[in-house]
Amino acid sequence: MTPDLIYDVLDHTWPAASYRHVGPWLIREGSGGGQRVSAATPEAAFEASDIPQAEAAMTALGQAPLFMLRHGDGRLDAMLAARGYLRHDPVVLYAAALADLAMPAPSAMSAFSIWPPLSIAVDLWAEAGIGPGRLAVMHRVKGPKTSILGRVNDRASGVAFVACHHKIAMLHALEVSPTQRRQGSAINIMRMAAIWAQDHGAESLCLAVTEENVAARALYAALGMQAVGTYHYRVRHS
Repeated sequence: MTPDLIYDVLDHTWPAASYRHVGPWLIREGSGGGQRVSAATPEAAFEASDIPQAEAAMTALGQAPLFMLRHGDGRLDAMLAARGYLRHDPVVLYAAALADLAMPAPSAMSAFSIWPPLSIAVDLWAEAGIGPGRLAVMHRVKGPKTSILGRVNDRASGVAFVACHHKIAMLHALEVSPTQRRQGSAINIMRMAAIWAQDHGAESLCLAVTEENVAARALYAALGMQAVGTYHYRVRHS
């Protein structure tokens, strides 16, 4: 599985409010959905003199200039660094075959899929800072999608969003309530996400996690997921 394929799945399972081509750039309108749906990326040959064009397009949308640097974007990365842009939020992409994630299946009461998400799921996301802008991203997804609600000690414990593009499922916005952590809820949610994805024709599951989230990365590694790519952002120094 190549990083370029995962970047495409990211765009389809966590879509921006709008996309527009401005010169060599793909400009994303985030509408409050976070960095991933607000960052510009190159789509054609460019020069350093083209960067102000992207900056102006993002400013016109009311967004601070922000670029996503993916595999193969080293030239742009250097150009932005020279312009005073700071490296920000490096991310690691993980993937695994669904057959390796789906077993052993969690009990029916420990995790289940439901769309649209229940109000308790929305509340759990809100507590973690995932508000209306990011919920709107979930609702924009065109393909198969669902929320996964986890339960521990007879109460809601965590939540995630998962969507499919072609034969790849992408898990987003996995959050476990601080009072319910270290009780297996994240594992149950991951396994139920894999089962749901299998039922919808997917063969593998991917996710993106910040490099600094050591605990989450350890969990994904323990589940047999492999690091398959990276990306990071560049933000203009104020």
